[in-house]
Amino acid sequence: MAKQFSLKLITFSILAFTLTSCDSNSTATTTKTASEYNNPYEAQVDSILGLMTLDEKIGQLNLPVSGDITTGQGKSSDVGKKIQKGLVGGMFNIKSVEKIRAVQKIAVEESRLKIPLLFGMDVIHGYETTFPIPLGLSATWDMELIEKTARMAATEASADGINWTFSPMVDISRDPRWGRVSEGNGEDPYLGSRIAEAMVRGYQQDDLSENNTLMACVKHFALYGASEAGRDYNTVDMSKIRMYNEYLEPYKAAIDAGVGSVMASFNEIDGVPATGNKWLLTDLLREDWGFNGFVVTDYTGIYEMMAHGVGNEEEVVAQALNAGIDMDMAGDSPVATAAFVKSLKDALNKGMVKIEDIDTAVKRMLTAKYELGLFDDPYRYLDSDRAKNEVFTDENRAFARKVGAESTVLLKNEDNLLPLKKEGTIALIGPLGNNAVNMAGTWSVATRQEKSNPFLAGLKTVVGDQAKVLYAKGSNLDYDLELEQRATMFGKSIPRDGRSDKELLDEALNIANKADVIVAAIGESAEFSGESSSRTDIGIPQVQKDLLNALLKTGKPVVLVLFTGRPLELVEEHKNVPAILNVWFPGSEAGLAISDVLFGDVNPSGKLTATFPRSVGQIPIFYNHKNTGRPLMNEEGKFEKFRSNYIDERNEPLYPFGYGLSYTTFDYSNLNLNTNTIGMDGSVEVSVEVTNSGDYDGKEVVQLYIRDVVGSVTRPLKELKGFQKVEIKKGETKTVTFNLTVEDLKFYNSDLDFVAEPGKFHVFVGTDSTTKMMAEFELTK
Repeated sequence: MAKQFSLKLITFSILAFTLTSCDSNSTATTTKTASEYNNPYEAQVDSILGLMTLDEKIGQLNLPVSGDITTGQGKSSDVGKKIQKGLVGGMFNIKSVEKIRAVQKIAVEESRLKIPLLFGMDVIHGYETTFPIPLGLSATWDMELIEKTARMAATEASADGINWTFSPMVDISRDPRWGRVSEGNGEDPYLGSRIAEAMVRGYQQDDLSENNTLMACVKHFALYGASEAGRDYNTVDMSKIRMYNEYLEPYKAAIDAGVGSVMASFNEIDGVPATGNKWLLTDLLREDWGFNGFVVTDYTGIYEMMAHGVGNEEEVVAQALNAGIDMDMAGDSPVATAAFVKSLKDALNKGMVKIEDIDTAVKRMLTAKYELGLFDDPYRYLDSDRAKNEVFTDENRAFARKVGAESTVLLKNEDNLLPLKKEGTIALIGPLGNNAVNMAGTWSVATRQEKSNPFLAGLKTVVGDQAKVLYAKGSNLDYDLELEQRATMFGKSIPRDGRSDKELLDEALNIANKADVIVAAIGESAEFSGESSSRTDIGIPQVQKDLLNALLKTGKPVVLVLFTGRPLELVEEHKNVPAILNVWFPGSEAGLAISDVLFGDVNPSGKLTATFPRSVGQIPIFYNHKNTGRPLMNEEGKFEKFRSNYIDERNEPLYPFGYGLSYTTFDYSNLNLNTNTIGMDGSVEVSVEVTNSGDYDGKEVVQLYIRDVVGSVTRPLKELKGFQKVEIKKGETKTVTFNLTVEDLKFYNSDLDFVAEPGKFHVFVGTDSTTKMMAEFELTK
C-alpha cells in the first residue's frame, strides 16, 4: 500500500507542475528551479498545494480531538467523514496501532488527495512507562538521563502509532500556586534551556523520518508560567527586558535544538493573546529566531480570543492566521466547531486574510509530514510487533525505577535517621501509601495506571522477609469532600473511606505503636497539581497535617515521604519531622524507586529546581532576584525597619533553589580561576575540589553561579551558568572544572541588544544557590 500511495502521489506531483487546480478556490503553482527551493520537500509540497481546493487546504490546518474511535467505527464517525473529504490534517489523543491504522487508511486510501494525517498525543513524561513528573525530572540535573527518558517515550509512543508529542513544556515559573509548575522545569532559564535541548534531542534524534522518533512541540509560547496570582490561563504582563532575560531563553534553546513545532500559549502578551500575537509568532519566532516549523494553538485557543475581548469569530480566526498560527487544535471540541474550518473561508472572502497566508500555513503542515516520512509510508508508525515488544517492557520499567530514585530530593535528615535499616517493624501510614493510580502524577494520559507500582507493594518487595511492614490509610486526602473530588479527577481516585476521621486515625495510631519506625506517605494527589489546579493554600492538606502530628506524638521516629507536584509551604513539618524525603510523583515504578532511596540502595542526589517558600505571602520567590536600594543587611532573619523585608516573616525561603541533601557529605575547597582578567574573545577556567567526607558513595550536583557586579541595567544577585553531576566515592576528592566564556556573561540591555559589558564578575561554586564560596575576575574591552 505504501508503494502504491507513493506512485500515486508522484503522478499528482508531475501533473501539478503543469496544471492549476480543478477547483476555482485553488491556487496556481509556478514552476521553480531546484536552486530556488528552501528545503528538500518544497517542490513536492508545492505540487500538492496546486491540486488542493480551498476546503482541503483549510482541512490541513484542522486538528480535532479524536475521542475513542474503535477500529470499525472510523469511517462512519463524524470525524471519519471529514477525513474522507480532506477536512482534517491530524488528530490527537487516539491511541493504539489498530485504531490509528483504521483512521490513517481513510486518509490515504479514501480521500481525494490521499494526504496522510499527523497523530499527536500528550506524551509529557513518558508513555505507558511513565517517569517522574517534569518538575521531578528536572531535579535530577542529569541531562543524559533526561534525554534518555524522552528517547524511551518516543520509542514507546511511536510503536503505538503516535508521531507527534506536545512536549517539552519549558515555561519558567516562580509561583508554586500555579498548578502547571509540575509540568515544567522550575524557575531558572539556564537549567530550563539545557533540559529543553535534551528533551528535543531525545524525542527527535537525528532523523525525524525514523519510525522510533516523535516530532516535539515546545510549549507554551510564551510566558505562560508567569500568570498573575498563579491562576491558570490568566493574564501575563511584563517588561520586554524581563521577558528576554528571564523567560524566553528555554523556548529559544528548543528552537535552536531543531524542535519541529511550537504551541501558542493561552495568556496575553502586551495586551494581545499569544494565539493572535504577530510580534510573538512571526516577528520574534520566525524572523528573529529563524524558526521554520509549524505553530499549533493550544486547545480551543482561537475561540478563546473572543473571551479576551479582541474580536468576533471571523476576526479572531483572521488574527490567528495573520499572526502566524498554522494549525487549530481541537476546534472540533465539544464546546466549539473547528475555528478555521468554520470561519477561515469567510474571512478570506471578506479580505481579512490572504490566500498566500493560508497556502504558507498548509505548506508548513505538509512539510512536517514529509519530514516525518509519512508521504513515503503513511503506515511507518503502525507496526504491531513493535507495539507488542517495545512498550512497557521490563527494561523500560527498570529504567523508570532508576529515574524515580534519581529525582528524589532529601530535604531533611536529622541525626541521620535515613537510610532506614531493613529490619524490625515498619509502619507505612497515609492516604498515598497504597494507591497505584496517583503514582505517575498529572499529565500521564497513556500510563498503565493499574500496573503502576504503589508505595506499599514496593516497600514490601525491597525489604522482602528482612522486615515486617504494616499499613494504615490514616486519613482521607482532605477533610473537604468536594476539594478531594477536584483533586482526584481523571480516574486518579483515592477511594473515600467510609469510616470517620477518628476511626481512621485510631487505626493508624494502633499500627504506629506496633512499629519501630513510621513512614508517613502524605501530600498532594496527582491532580492536586497540573492544569487548572491552582491553589491559594500550598500547604499539606489539614487532615494529613493532623495525622502527621499525631504520629509524631507517639515518640516513634517518623519519616515524611512527601508527594507533591509543586513547592509546598513546609515550615511546621521542617521544624517537627526528623526526616523528609520529597519524592514528587515518581512514575510507573514509584513504590520501588521510593523504597530504593528509603533504605539506601540509592543515595539521594536530587536538587530542587524551584524554591520552596516559608510562606505563600513570599510568592513570587526565586533565587536569581535583583537587589533593592535597601536590601536586608543581616543574615539571621532579624527585622530591620526601613529595609526591604517583611514585618512578620523572614526574607529567605525554607529550601533554596539547588538545595538537596545526601546520605553522605560533600566538602568544597580550593576554588580557583586560571585568570583574573579576560578580553571580549576570552574565557576563564573555574575549578573546585569536592571531597566526599561522609560514609556513603554519592552523587553531587556542583553548581556554578555568577554575578555581574555593575551593569547598564540592574543585574541579578546570582545566575546559574554551569552545573555538573559527579559521582564521588566516600573518601575521594574530585576536581570539577567549568569553562566560562563571554557568551555566558551576556544579557539583554535596555535596547534589547545581547551584550557583555566590561567590568567585575563574581563567581560562586557550591552545593546550592546560597553558596558563599566566591572568586572574581574582570572582563575588559
